[in-house]
Amino acid sequence: MKNWISSLFLIISTIAASAQTPFKAIIKDKATGQPLSGVSVSSPSAKGTVSNDSGQVIINGLAAGKHTFHFSHVGYDPLDHDITLPDTSMHIILLTAAGAALEEVTVIASTRNNQRIENSPMKVEVLGKEEMDEENTIKPGNIASILGDISGIQIQQSSAISGNANVRIQGLDGRYTQILRDGMPLFDGFSGGFGILQVPPLDLKQVELIKGSASTLYGGGAIGGLINLISKRPRYEQEGIVTINQTTLKESNINTYISKRNKNAGYTFFGGYTHQRAVDVNSDGISDVPDLDALILHPRFFFYPGSRTTIALGYTGTFETRNGGDMQVIRGNKDNVHQYFEKNKTGRHTTDLLIEHQLGKDLNFNLKASVSSFDRNITTNTHFFKGNQLNYFTEASFLISKEQYSCVAGVNIVGDRFKKLASDPILLNNFDNNTFGIFTQFTANLPANTILEAGLRADHHTRYGNFALPRLALFHRFNEQFATRLGAGFGYKTPNPLAVQNVDYAIENIAPLPDGIKAEKSVGYNAEINYKKEFNEHTSLFINHAFFLTQINDPVIATEQTNGQVIFSNAGKHIITKGFDTYVQLKAGEWELYAGYTFTIAERKYLPDNQFMPLTPKNRMAFVVVYELEDAWRFGLEGSYTGPQYRDNDSKTPGYMFMAGMVERKFGKTISIVLNCENLLDYRQSRHEALYTGTITNPSFKPLWAPIDGRVANLSVRWNWGRK
Repeated sequence: MKNWISSLFLIISTIAASAQTPFKAIIKDKATGQPLSGVSVSSPSAKGTVSNDSGQVIINGLAAGKHTFHFSHVGYDPLDHDITLPDTSMHIILLTAAGAALEEVTVIASTRNNQRIENSPMKVEVLGKEEMDEENTIKPGNIASILGDISGIQIQQSSAISGNANVRIQGLDGRYTQILRDGMPLFDGFSGGFGILQVPPLDLKQVELIKGSASTLYGGGAIGGLINLISKRPRYEQEGIVTINQTTLKESNINTYISKRNKNAGYTFFGGYTHQRAVDVNSDGISDVPDLDALILHPRFFFYPGSRTTIALGYTGTFETRNGGDMQVIRGNKDNVHQYFEKNKTGRHTTDLLIEHQLGKDLNFNLKASVSSFDRNITTNTHFFKGNQLNYFTEASFLISKEQYSCVAGVNIVGDRFKKLASDPILLNNFDNNTFGIFTQFTANLPANTILEAGLRADHHTRYGNFALPRLALFHRFNEQFATRLGAGFGYKTPNPLAVQNVDYAIENIAPLPDGIKAEKSVGYNAEINYKKEFNEHTSLFINHAFFLTQINDPVIATEQTNGQVIFSNAGKHIITKGFDTYVQLKAGEWELYAGYTFTIAERKYLPDNQFMPLTPKNRMAFVVVYELEDAWRFGLEGSYTGPQYRDNDSKTPGYMFMAGMVERKFGKTISIVLNCENLLDYRQSRHEALYTGTITNPSFKPLWAPIDGRVANLSVRWNWGRK
């Protein structure tokens, strides 16, 4: 009898044990697919736990039957998930970032250490997905307009005929701004032609901006600042957006973006086409907007061989033709008087590779590489040129991320090769640049709410030698409202005869670099204080006030000779820019306000008199006001004031206001219609002076200091067919 009771007890215990099964899951960000650590998981039938660094959670000892698990994480919407056990599969749980917390959880690619915006010792400003979506309906062709709305940044149009433009930061020329695509340099030298004018906002997740020296992280070129264009990544839900746009300035756009991913693979695809007819706004016989046809294709393929690895392969093809000049010639009516034109045909082919792998709990490996071939044909009534620039970039880095510190270190090789193809002779010869660099950056979380960051880069250029670029930055939070940043860093820029200038020079007039010319070297300083206050869930205020100073030694200057030839030399003294930049962001219910003011003193100390930097306003202000009504209507008004600027002949331009307004009507979450008008006041440089001197047969163009395309309205329709 005793043995029978023991056997029965053993059978019952075995059945009970077999009825207790585990629940296994991996928790990920729904948008990015990245594992989430520290997610709280609870159930009425089990003890709570949290996910590990791989996003994995295992709960043992559960009885068979239906269970409800509750998942919660800071910055994410909570989620309840029902499961019937036993179930031995590994469940994938996807959490959605909370809309109100998106800014708090955004991490920054440009700082390399995934530091959050508000705690980063290096100041980074981010134009996020919302801004990209809005710009897609206002200026779908490129991102020049939205960059120009930011305090401290000036978009300088360098050619009235081609429409080419460059980005100037804190009073420095455009060649001191480094533009990256996903952390890789593609737009420099000959390949910098039409750079930001060939990047549509629909293809971007966000734009990250650093004002001031960032050369320690990204090498030569980032003296004035850095702009990092971050591509979108696929989400688990299907995405699909189509935008159609038409302007009164005879521009038509159609852009589309689609993406999707599953557990092991995903893709993104952008395709866009722009057609622009030439327009002579001021009726002087010369086009103010060129004929333009542009096609952009950007597919990317993503592979996820495991929860810790992401592999991305991409290709970008940009094909563009611009034709400007005498309107009669553009329309095919050339004669003995009407002959002048300039036609640019460009093709850019870029392939890129990205590998991200989590080696351990606190160790990540990152490999990225790109090869880009840029062809440009320039045809005028007197000259034909065809050239190619090949850019290449490879970088491998490791990131150690601990609770009290993080450290990133890596090596990279970057280079470009300019080559003349069969065309008319020019003064320039073929040339190349090759640089090998190593870098490291250490970030320490110190007591008393202080973060210290120190970095060092060592570069070797095959022609200009060695460069050491240290950087030091400090962030301190006094309390919940007030914080401050201090920083200093070194930089350099190797001479390049095809670097962007404030005025486009004819390539046949550009002379080779002389023997003995030296690289430019810089040191930059910044100091700022910011105030942040959240009054309630819907009302917040942010104020930032920053001081900046940058000095460039041995600056390379371009001088145009009486015969039209452009030569380069090192100036005897330095260039210096200094000033302050203030902006305010206010959110109050349905209202959003941005206002910024920049004061800049930019001087060329190598001149005995009139040391001002030409076409650099001392005072510039900008504001944006947006009101959203019941998630159906959106109204926006923006404006900027650009103060007087000096011309090269010591005369001053007048200051001017620029205004724009928009209204958007949303139909659910899928359709939106936008009516926008730029330059409401119709301010144009041609209202104050002729844009060229000489004759229409051989015009000589003046530097541009104000808009020339006048008032323009556009109507766009966006269909978000992938959104539920």
